[in-house]
Amino acid sequence: MKKVLEVKNISKIYKMYQNNFDRLKEVFGKKSYHKEFIANRDISFELYEGETLGIIGVNGAGKSTILKMIAGVITPSSGEIIRHGRVTALLELGTGFNPQMSGYDNIYLNGTLIGMSRDEVDSNINNIIEFSELGDYINEPIKTYSSGMSMRLAFSIAIFSQPQILIVDEALSVGDAHFGAKCTRALKERKEQNMSIIYVSHDLNSLKLLCDRVILLNHGEVAKSGTPEEVINSYNFLISKLNDSEDKMSIKDLSKNSFGTFDVEIIDVSIKGEKSKSDVISSGEKSCISIKVKALKNINDMTIGILIRDKFGQDIFGTNTYHQNIDINFDNEKNYICTFDMPLNIGVGNYSITVAIHSNDTHLENCSHWLDNACSFEIAGCVGSVFTGVCRLEPEIEFRNI
Repeated sequence: MKKVLEVKNISKIYKMYQNNFDRLKEVFGKKSYHKEFIANRDISFELYEGETLGIIGVNGAGKSTILKMIAGVITPSSGEIIRHGRVTALLELGTGFNPQMSGYDNIYLNGTLIGMSRDEVDSNINNIIEFSELGDYINEPIKTYSSGMSMRLAFSIAIFSQPQILIVDEALSVGDAHFGAKCTRALKERKEQNMSIIYVSHDLNSLKLLCDRVILLNHGEVAKSGTPEEVINSYNFLISKLNDSEDKMSIKDLSKNSFGTFDVEIIDVSIKGEKSKSDVISSGEKSCISIKVKALKNINDMTIGILIRDKFGQDIFGTNTYHQNIDINFDNEKNYICTFDMPLNIGVGNYSITVAIHSNDTHLENCSHWLDNACSFEIAGCVGSVFTGVCRLEPEIEFRNI
């Protein structure tokens, strides 16, 4: 595969001064007055033609810094970045726009800043305006735009600049769901046309949907690189670890992404259809997910939750005892079973079940055990009316004269 980007041992170190006078004293003297802040340390990766690379990490992990260096906004302290083609970046909203000028005039301004020629802008301006769906607002000053409108215009210009590499940093999180879905479709279409994408988002489902590979950054370094599912599993452990003040979190089985404090441990997870008596279930068939757990200490006010994912790793459905207002308390050295009974009104295909035990509504707080891919099942055939898509909503349909 053709390389379009090579990032080789990139580091970015900022000098932090208490005040400007210390900066001046250091320039003319021999004594150092600064502290070093390492935003990125020794990062290396490659990007290939037609590939979508995701970058995730908690706030402050160094994501924006590495993107700015790739885009050429800032220079690295050490290392080398080799770009094979035009790079267009959607970083901070409003970058490259003049707030006093109209949206129309800003298309030319922003297009020029990202490397488009006048002829390229001329030939694409109608497509840019149409894609942005701004209508008559295109003739209004940018200062009158909402953040969502600015994102629409910035994304529209970027997508029609025909870059070899497009960098998208959380831009799709601003604005309405309709335009976000439209942007996602446009990215997938450009990817099929061999455009390479670097995509940063806290929306884990969109990362699974768009990305071929994901890099996890932690404290400015690459903590893990691999498939979206593998890396997102590591990210889940990382964010759970951040809330572990007693440093009790550990990984028990890396292959299954089994981690937690193990104050309460998941022993077994299974699913069975009411009629099939197996894990091959018809859509609409009432089924039971059984979770066996063992408590290793007395612990109260806990939550047991399930998450059903499809074969692409997309989250299909999730719920837990906290959301269902069910109290869960454990006694030391006792075994328990928790069951979730429900009709599986989901489409034909293969699915997996992830189970977690934690406090409150998410695994971010006091995660006793998170077990990814705890078991799997297949939906084959259908009970009742046939449908298409992921889920059956069972509408009541009425047809009458008016």
